[in-house]
Amino acid sequence: MPRYAITQASFAPGTLILICGLPGSGKTTFAKRLETKQNAIRMNPDDWIEAVLASPGDITERDRLRDPVENLQWDLAKSYLRKGLTVILENGFWAQEERTQYAWEALEAGARIELFYLEATDFEKLWGRVQGRNVNLVGSPFVMTKEEVLAGWNHFQAPTPEELAFYDGGGIVTWDEQSIS
Repeated sequence: MPRYAITQASFAPGTLILICGLPGSGKTTFAKRLETKQNAIRMNPDDWIEAVLASPGDITERDRLRDPVENLQWDLAKSYLRKGLTVILENGFWAQEERTQYAWEALEAGARIELFYLEATDFEKLWGRVQGRNVNLVGSPFVMTKEEVLAGWNHFQAPTPEELAFYDGGGIVTWDEQSIS
């Protein structure tokens, strides 16, 4: 009877790519392009929430699902990073504390970390982009009001140059630069 040995594979370090920015800043469009270019696994909590949400109008349930879905995606992402894969998380990462927590946990998993900040410097332009997106999201739980966008605008903590310098790659992406060459 043949014997089979199971050996431990060795992998290059994985790469975690954090996509940071406000709604309407272009995170998903940018992440999808990066996913193709990097042959990465892209995780967007909104996609998963929409897939399991029984009623699109149930905003309370949508909001309740956010943390469990993001936690599940993060657990999966860490397992992929340990296998040497590239993972893109497009949670928005509005707070420096949240970005730092993900970065340290990725380092513990042996991964490289990149942070791309999708910069939005003009609120009215951002709101116009969200309005354009809202037209395509009719019936979706992710249609946003101007008040919701303004609340995010006021709460968002943009990465500082010192914070960006910590990461292995990434940087600031302006609306004019959002195509990946």
